[in-house]
Amino acid sequence: MNDVAFWGSIVIFLLAYAMIIWEKINRMVVAMAGGLMMVLVGFLSQETAIKDDIDFNTIGLLIGMMILVAITRRTGVFEALAIWAAKVTKGQPLGMLGLLGLITAVASAFLDNVTTVLLIVPVTLTLTAQLEVNPMPFLITEILASNIGGTATLIGDPPNIMIGSAVGLDFTAFIVNLAPIAIVIMFVTIALLLFWYRNDLNINEQNRNKLINLNPQEAIKDWALLKKCLAVLSLTIIGFMLHGMLNLESATIALTGAILLMLISRAEPEEVLQDVEWPTIFFFAGLFILVGGLKSTGVIRELAAWSLTITSGNVEQTGYLVLWLSAIASAFIDNIPFVATMIPMLQEMGQISGMNLDAIWWSLALGACLGGNGTLIGASANVIVAGIAEKNGYPISFRHFFKIAFPLMIVSIIISHVYLALRYF
Repeated sequence: MNDVAFWGSIVIFLLAYAMIIWEKINRMVVAMAGGLMMVLVGFLSQETAIKDDIDFNTIGLLIGMMILVAITRRTGVFEALAIWAAKVTKGQPLGMLGLLGLITAVASAFLDNVTTVLLIVPVTLTLTAQLEVNPMPFLITEILASNIGGTATLIGDPPNIMIGSAVGLDFTAFIVNLAPIAIVIMFVTIALLLFWYRNDLNINEQNRNKLINLNPQEAIKDWALLKKCLAVLSLTIIGFMLHGMLNLESATIALTGAILLMLISRAEPEEVLQDVEWPTIFFFAGLFILVGGLKSTGVIRELAAWSLTITSGNVEQTGYLVLWLSAIASAFIDNIPFVATMIPMLQEMGQISGMNLDAIWWSLALGACLGGNGTLIGASANVIVAGIAEKNGYPISFRHFFKIAFPLMIVSIIISHVYLALRYF
């Protein structure tokens, strides 16, 4: 690929990114326009964009889980869970913020972060509506918690699945090596968020008393449908946990659960599909093609190659560089193609130099997963929450999110740097 294509793809990507930050045009339109421009000017073909660059596993997972959540929402279970959370914390907003953050982190570790936010955000919006409190602190906390929790296990975040599959690392290896530091980072992050929002969550005492006096069971509208939803959700979650053993992709499991629930609930497809966040789905498609343009013209490969040559084969320096480069890159471009490019290059470097790459894989996983917290489009969970929030009348500004999340992401990478130094280097 020539220099014109190399630099041209960078220009298109940066222009699209600037437009997304500017926020004057819908981000889905910008992402799709940027992706189409990559194809129109010949930086990649339509066939390559559709076949290789759009991650249909992510798209299918999102659609399947959105359908499951849309049907489950009709039972009133999210309202019931909101009342339960209010009772546990006695209606104190900071207490609820911390509780929902911890629940999100734990659930993200054992499901995946996308599934978790699809389940927890409706509960949050119901709760904040009842209390008449700004949902933004809760939503931002849940975004950060979902990515931190997803870092802890093999199935929590797509980069971990890719690394585990390529290198042969199992569920236990991720738990042993990443869960301890993920727990530390989670508590530090929540503590900083509680401090940040300590004066922003004032509630009406009457609303608080009204909510904590409600009975969660009375919020359930359809017990029969709830039982069906819980049964299918349980099977779907088990499928996620066993997807490697079953040799099935997460999209297949999610879509199977969605269709099964539609069959047994007799839900009308037209009504259910209206609840799918289609702008978010198309935003992802456009973003995948945009990043595919960078991959096709060699930009991502050059970035990865540069990161591996400047350390002169030193394991410790390579580990730190991979951590920081992965974090910064994952904040601004999708971490999936970046990790896909880094894995074979790291393997090749190990073969040439004889370097032991064990610690390097944990550097890559920490950087890619935690780096997703840096910006509003850094990870799938971020975009999903932003889409749901906007649909409910609470648009999350790119700049507002960046102001809070990017510094916290840097803190998490500093903690990870110290962890890697003490445990591996």
